[in-house]
Amino acid sequence: MEQLTLGIGTRLQHTQFGPGVVVGVRYATYLISFINHGIKEVDKNDERLEEIIPENVTEEIETHSDVERSLLKILRLWNGVSDVVPLGERWQHGTLILQPADKSLKPKELPIEDFFHKIVMLRDRLRVMEQQINAHKKLSDEDKVNLQQYITRIYGSLTTFNVLFKNKEQWFVGEKGSKEE
Repeated sequence: MEQLTLGIGTRLQHTQFGPGVVVGVRYATYLISFINHGIKEVDKNDERLEEIIPENVTEEIETHSDVERSLLKILRLWNGVSDVVPLGERWQHGTLILQPADKSLKPKELPIEDFFHKIVMLRDRLRVMEQQINAHKKLSDEDKVNLQQYITRIYGSLTTFNVLFKNKEQWFVGEKGSKEE
């Protein structure tokens, strides 16, 4: 299947995850909220992805889409509410120690949970910024793609912190070797 070019709110059917709605658009992937599987990042070239045309929309999909739009609007308004992202078990109750090269200076210690929370907040704010860019009415498609590529590179810079996440699907993902077609 050729690469789909879809916007936020587009209804889709995925052979593995079922019906869903696009909630975010990245350079090479879509963030899709699936009715039974939550939010997943799916490659734009995924063969198992198909846009649902309006005459095939079921009441369940329509209701889910309306709820999703309302929820996204509320989350944007509150701008601090995020899903619960678990810290990897081996890091729980751990301490992050920042030791200066000069041993006469005192190291800085902080609970790793606090540091992890800051990383998750950063990721969530980047996602909100992505959504605002993609939904912006005055930016051209070219400007949106250019800004999206920059955000993707930011995600790539943050992949070092993936070791802290319990679930791989919540990791930062950069360009991942994707090429323009």
